[in-house]
Parts: sequence; structure tokens; C-alpha cells
Amino acid sequence: MSQHSIDAYDLPQRVASYDSDMDLMHPHRKTMVRVALEVMPFDRAAPIRALDLGTGTGYFAERFLACFPNSAVLAIDGAEAMASLAKARLGPLAARVDFRVGDFRRLPDLTAGSSGLDVVFSSYALHHLDRAEKQAVIRQAVTLLRPGGWFLNADLVRAGSPELETRFQALRVAGIVERAGGRDARFTDDAATRRFLDGLEANEHDQPLTFPEDLDVLRQSGLKSTTAFWVEYREMVSGGVA
Repeated sequence: MSQHSIDAYDLPQRVASYDSDMDLMHPHRKTMVRVALEVMPFDRAAPIRALDLGTGTGYFAERFLACFPNSAVLAIDGAEAMASLAKARLGPLAARVDFRVGDFRRLPDLTAGSSGLDVVFSSYALHHLDRAEKQAVIRQAVTLLRPGGWFLNADLVRAGSPELETRFQALRVAGIVERAGGRDARFTDDAATRRFLDGLEANEHDQPLTFPEDLDVLRQSGLKSTTAFWVEYREMVSGGVA
């Protein structure tokens, strides 16, 4: 991960189009967040304390706060523009959120005074880290959890072979073109879509791990009972217990 990756999300044009782009490029985001929330073994009325790593526009946080009406969230993102958009999305729910802007590779500095959390969750954020960075961040996050607390991540993975990755990418591109329906100049056909995705991923420094590598990072970070709760092609909901 580089400062360039963070800066990519502080551009007004990127922030303005983020959620609509996510709907086009990641139509399973709603399902993935729903699965992560279903997995959380908490009483709906309990005063759950959570950390949201890379809160973005607050999509996951909004659904978490609605699901657990007595919960509170510490939301971290590297881009001030994203945090501002999240506050606007959350509206009255933002009263239960402590927003902190900064690079989550420096998690101890950003979470000073926080411990005994019930859950740490993240979506579409940790794939910007290389393996060593990802493991370090998750290990730091695990130290903030109470014994028996949960870590859940809804994010990208890559296929374990070039042949599968090529096929998964072809399915991905075809799906985006179909959903765009000719209404977006970036996604008029397969070639245009591939060019856009290649540029986006290079600009944002995407570094997804394979399915086995991703689960191994969770284990090496100190989590128990690690597993994948949901997988489709290049997207996975995974997690474990502290």
C-alpha cells in the first residue's frame, strides 16, 4: 500500500462515483455485508463496540448500526473526503460513530484508548495492502478485540492459477458490461472495461491474495476458527475469533 492508494480516494470525482461504481463492479457487496452481519453472534440489543477498517462511504457501518441499534463504531479511513461522505450517508446514525482519518497501517496511533472491542470488520479495503502489511494490520486489530471477539472481512481475492484468474476476470468484465447496459462510456464493451479496470487497479495499488493465502494471514494474525463464510469467484467473506 502506498500514499498514492490513499490519495486516490481523496479525489472528488472518485468519491462522487464510488457507490455507483461499486454497484456496477461489485454487485454482491450487499450479500457479502449481509453474510458478515449474520455471522456476528451478538444479541441485537447489546451495546456492541466495533472497529471499521477502511470505512469508505460508510456502507458497512450503516448496516451494522441499523442491525445493532445500541452499538458504537470507531471508523477509520485514510481519506478525509470519504469520511465526509460517510457522515452524510449515516445522517443521525453518525452520532454513534467516532471517525478518525489516517492510514490504518498505523492502527495503534489511531485507536489509542480503544480495547476490548466486540468485533472488527472491513470491506473492500485490505486488498490494497501487501501480505506483510495486511498481516500486521490484522494482528494489531486482533489485539483490540476482547477474548472471543470477532474479525470479519468482505473483500477481493484472486484465483490460485493464471487459467482460473483469466476466466474469473472474463466473467467479471462481462458482468460489468451487462449491468452498465451501454449507459456508461467506461464500460461500453469488454475492451473498454478491461482498460478501465487495469488503470483503476494500478492507480489504487490493488494486491489481493489467493483464497488460501488470505485465510493463512488470518491464522498467522492470531485468529482462531478461521474460515470463509461466503465465496464467489474473486470475492470472499472471511473471518475468525480472537
